[in-house]
Amino acid sequence: MPHFLRQAVLTGILLLLASGGHAQDGIGATPNAPSAQPASAAPVVITLDEAIRRAEKNEPNFASVLAAAKSAALDKSIARSNLLPSVVYHNQYLFTESNGARNPSAEPGNQTSFVFIASNAIHEYMSQAMVTETLSFAGIAQVKRANAAAAQAAAMAEVARRGLVFTVVQQYYGVLAAEQKLQVANHATQVAQQFTDLTQKLEQGRIAAHADVLKAELVLQQRQRDEQNAQLLADNARLQLGILLFPDPRTGYVLADDRQTPTPLPDRATIDASAQKNNPDVRAAMEALRAASDDVSAARAAYLPALSLNWTYGIDAPQFATYGPLDTTINPVVRPKNLGYSASATLDIPVWDWFSTHDRVKQSQAKKSAAKVALTQTQKRLLAELDEYYNEAEVAGKQVASLDQSVKTATESLRLTNLRYQNGEATALEVVDAENTLDTTEQADADGAVRYRVALANLQTLTGDLP
Repeated sequence: MPHFLRQAVLTGILLLLASGGHAQDGIGATPNAPSAQPASAAPVVITLDEAIRRAEKNEPNFASVLAAAKSAALDKSIARSNLLPSVVYHNQYLFTESNGARNPSAEPGNQTSFVFIASNAIHEYMSQAMVTETLSFAGIAQVKRANAAAAQAAAMAEVARRGLVFTVVQQYYGVLAAEQKLQVANHATQVAQQFTDLTQKLEQGRIAAHADVLKAELVLQQRQRDEQNAQLLADNARLQLGILLFPDPRTGYVLADDRQTPTPLPDRATIDASAQKNNPDVRAAMEALRAASDDVSAARAAYLPALSLNWTYGIDAPQFATYGPLDTTINPVVRPKNLGYSASATLDIPVWDWFSTHDRVKQSQAKKSAAKVALTQTQKRLLAELDEYYNEAEVAGKQVASLDQSVKTATESLRLTNLRYQNGEATALEVVDAENTLDTTEQADADGAVRYRVALANLQTLTGDLP
């Protein structure tokens, strides 16, 4: 076979194999499916302030509290508007059936009488602007009550915001701690692997017993399981924080770690002054008491008279016109005027209501007493929590430096124990014990940093110094 022919046949076989492979790859493929996954975007770097800002936008319970606060603020505006005059442009047409009789006293063109005696004419047109004002002590009390309720709702919104911030702080540093624990587990696995390799080499050199190899392998297997658990906990912690931060909790992100520069703990006098001034729980309880007092005033106002004023300007006539038809029997020149005004004043004096006002006063007084108890309890709880959270933050802050030093000590202890084991001066159990001590100390160091941050966030929740 000529050389060029062999080359052509070989080329054709290669093309057939290539096309067959592409056809097999296409079997069962989804139509219009992308040929390759798009490159994943770079992870978003999230600081604590950014995490708080995102959580405030995405958390539904906080959104509900904000909506309630806005609604209470609008209730205040609505209650205030009830004290101001209201204006209505009233338009109405009334038709009444004629009874067939003549009414000489009626206006010209409407001499026929009507069936209903309460009607003014067979055809009646009304187009009037009505201004109404009601003056009562109950309305004033309702405005004061609405103001207190709006202030209480605003304070509760601040309580919810601080609670959300505390949750973000807790989960933020919880993720950092989980990632640090994962690094600790990875390092522990590497240390266990190194010790296993060492025992195997020493066994081959007839320096260590096979029991040391078995012990090292058991420790290595446990460290690998611990690493898997640490990875699972870190992934779960990231997902929980992702729920607060992103529409898709699986979004990749990186947290900015500021644990190397911890926030110093303020002195106790500053904490007490801030808590008394800025604590939203106490402010909400005080506004609740003020609202209950205004409820008592509003209930007692039902004993007092209410004055209603009305002024009406427009048309109420048988013709939809500013002037009526001429009445030649009275004045053959001047047409009667349909456009005019009227005014009225009404004073309602309560006399008897079967003690319903008395009962409402008693109800509001009972609620006021409960609000006083709630305020006292809130103030006592604030004092107790100030001591509790301050002491917790103080102890946790002192332990951070101690835990860091313990990690350094445990690391050096493991290094020395490994050297002693290599020289035949220590047993495998001592090495494993040193590894366990280092692992436990590093885990405690990660928890200690979170403990201080959470304790500080608890304290800042009371003082209002949160971001």
